[in-house]
Amino acid sequence: MLRDPCRAIWLAPVLFLLHVAEEAPGFVAWFNDLVAQGINPQLFAWANVVGFLITLSVAALLATSRDSVAALVAIAWLGFLMLGNSILHITATLVVGRYAPGVITSVLLYLPFFLWFWVRSIDRFGLRIATAVTVAMAGALPMLIHGYFIIFLGRRLV
Repeated sequence: MLRDPCRAIWLAPVLFLLHVAEEAPGFVAWFNDLVAQGINPQLFAWANVVGFLITLSVAALLATSRDSVAALVAIAWLGFLMLGNSILHITATLVVGRYAPGVITSVLLYLPFFLWFWVRSIDRFGLRIATAVTVAMAGALPMLIHGYFIIFLGRRLV
């Protein structure tokens, strides 16, 4: 299973749930300390339900189609969910100077899985490295922009 990204993609929803379990107890309060227009627990829950459903959908797409387009979709989504989110959590922890809920699972689970998946997908589907980098960065960009707004400007996008 761990050699084939088309099967290992099913780990992504599990890692997502572990990440949310780390975030849930303190993320809303942490976020609201940084952002004037904060969020409530319902918005946090809703965003994570949507994220989980997208993650399941992307996993199902890659697991059933097993083609390079589905792999690129997965790289883009995991670029957003895992790479961009990890950079946000790490940066926030360093800049704010205190634990950002989610940073532990970002470092220990998200980044290693994303990098493994990215490399295995390049190998499995014969993707050009430049294409895989571009797709991962394009996926991460919205999370990175939102993170910039939160950490450095003290506001959210919407």
